Amino acid sequence: MSEFDCIDSGVAVSAAHEQILEHASLWGENPDRITFPNSPHAQSQDIWLRFRPRRELVSPANFGEPHFAEFYPAWHKLTRLHNIVFRVMALERAVYLGGILITKLPPGASILPHADRGWHPEFLDSKVYVIIAANDQCLNRCGGRTVIMRPGECWRFNNLITHSVDNRGDTDRIAMIITMRTT
Repeated sequence: MSEFDCIDSGVAVSAAHEQILEHASLWGENPDRITFPNSPHAQSQDIWLRFRPRRELVSPANFGEPHFAEFYPAWHKLTRLHNIVFRVMALERAVYLGGILITKLPPGASILPHADRGWHPEFLDSKVYVIIAANDQCLNRCGGRTVIMRPGECWRFNNLITHSVDNRGDTDRIAMIITMRTT
């Protein structure tokens, strides 16, 4: 797998973006990823659509343990994302759907360089960004590559190597991250 591969473009994301804006109260309902000590995601906000059941997340160690993901309440509110998720699963020939989250990175903010480790990123061998909103000053880095991702594009990337995002523009960058197993 290379650092980044654009697997689709022209995905209609405007209706999903509108629905996300209508449900702004969902941002930060599950702040765990952002509030972990020294989190590279501290400058972002999340909406969790699918992950390990909340009742099983009783300590930081639980996030990295094997589990079966379940849909969170936000999934049932953000229905315009469903067809996009299933489209990406079909493109990737996924046999299992893992975690799904939406991240928002405000202007001037960064997701600091990091590599994902543990059961979830290693077992789920496909991770795809679906860009919902962005600007031409959002720099997505992975390994030695830097790309500018546009709304409606879907990018597979290797989250096991160092990656980061810098939003140097004047609008939010919103991306849905879909994790899947394909083998």
